[in-house]
Amino acid sequence: MSQSNPLETAALKHPHAPGSRVEHVFETIVFASRWIQAPLYGGLIVAELLYAYKFLVELWEMIRHIDQQQETVFMLGVLGLIDVTMVANLLTMVIIGGYATFVSKLDLEGHADRPDWLTHIDPGTIKIKLAASLIGISSIHLLKSFVDIANENPEHIKWKIFIHLTFLGSAILLAWTDKIMQKDKKH
Repeated sequence: MSQSNPLETAALKHPHAPGSRVEHVFETIVFASRWIQAPLYGGLIVAELLYAYKFLVELWEMIRHIDQQQETVFMLGVLGLIDVTMVANLLTMVIIGGYATFVSKLDLEGHADRPDWLTHIDPGTIKIKLAASLIGISSIHLLKSFVDIANENPEHIKWKIFIHLTFLGSAILLAWTDKIMQKDKKH
């Protein structure tokens, strides 16, 4: 039979004792500190607006010069638009998922556009989604290099392949680790 600590017993019997009051105030401050992240997510929203602006500027340039562009240049422009879109998707996942996980729940129960993935979001899921997005972005950069291979330094292409494989390996390890952790939670 375990012996209880007299101080813990006193704190349980008298929850408003001086020591427990200080502890409660401190825990309230610690919990409220999560709001320090809110401006960071606000900054990411501004960054996403800048990406939307960059997308529109690049699209406008493609429209203006469509008659003068060779197919390869046009394809590189389209891949650039896809790249910007994928980075914006990544920002959206980080903003929504991070805010909902670390700052405050989003009150979207009745909202028709509520993303399905938001119901089962946790830090592990966010990491895997981020890794998958990085692989997609890396794939676009690699594809751009292959499309424009005549103007690419072979050494740079090797590094891009190495970086892409590193992202791929990291994502596989993250997914595997998350699977193990989920299995442990079930037991």
